[in-house]
Amino acid sequence: MAGAEERRLRREVSAEREQLADAVDELRAELGEATNVAGKLRSNLPGAAAAALGAGFVVAGGIGATMRLVMRRGREGTQKAKVGRFSLLARD
Repeated sequence: MAGAEERRLRREVSAEREQLADAVDELRAELGEATNVAGKLRSNLPGAAAAALGAGFVVAGGIGATMRLVMRRGREGTQKAKVGRFSLLARD
């Protein structure tokens, strides 16, 4: 009787090992998909580029810095080039 019980326990342990191995493999696959940043970025590239551009604009000072750059054109240096109402200036 002890031999039959031992064989049954070994079969159960073996089945549990296989289930655990399958669960680990599945977890690794899901983790790989979750950490695939390049793939996610590639699928959302236009949105990510627009967000980066907007963030850069805000960090650089946004509308205030742009207006200061445009409005100072008549107060500093000599005019190097003019395109429409915008001009490039040379500073001394």
